[in-house]
Amino acid sequence: MAKYFDVHPENPQRRSIGQVVDLVRSGGLIAYPTDSCFALGCLLGNKDGLDRIRAIRQLDDRHHFTLVCHDFAQLGQFVYLTNTVFRAVKSATPGPYTFILPATKEVPRRLMHPRKRTVGVRIPDHVVTQPNHAERGEPLVSTTLLMPGEDEPMTQGWEIKEMLDHAVDAVIDSGDCGTEPTTVIDFSDDEMEVVREGAGDLTRFE
Repeated sequence: MAKYFDVHPENPQRRSIGQVVDLVRSGGLIAYPTDSCFALGCLLGNKDGLDRIRAIRQLDDRHHFTLVCHDFAQLGQFVYLTNTVFRAVKSATPGPYTFILPATKEVPRRLMHPRKRTVGVRIPDHVVTQPNHAERGEPLVSTTLLMPGEDEPMTQGWEIKEMLDHAVDAVIDSGDCGTEPTTVIDFSDDEMEVVREGAGDLTRFE
């Protein structure tokens, strides 16, 4: 049965965040809010957690997971950025954007695009997500909480708890966080390619 954390949307309880961090560090899988929508996440080396995410969402091995980082310094450990791309990504983080970039050797091969050797990275701008990542000290492997056959992600923590009670280890609820996923931008070839238009404003890249 999943633990349910009802946290304040502006001043999340430090004790609750600490419990979530301990759970993730011990191999747990969480459903958590971001600045775009709810997501599923586990630690980078948690193979069982990844398998559970794939089972929940019915994903194949080609699905592009995202590394959710605490800050730009951490993001830079996992992807290569040219000077031009660095400036573009830096100006848009934290925020509701996912950037596809060449992966460094710190990224397990199973998380890379099999041919391009790329990975998606992002830094959310969310009052609950940020302290969670800061205390944990390493990125989450994450994907939007979009159930098979549905057109939009789940939005209510209590509904997620009811549906995924035996599939995840914890649900963090800070209220409705929307249904629009991140804007996905591919910078892997040093040129900007919009893969998906979402919550992030594209005009800042013009």
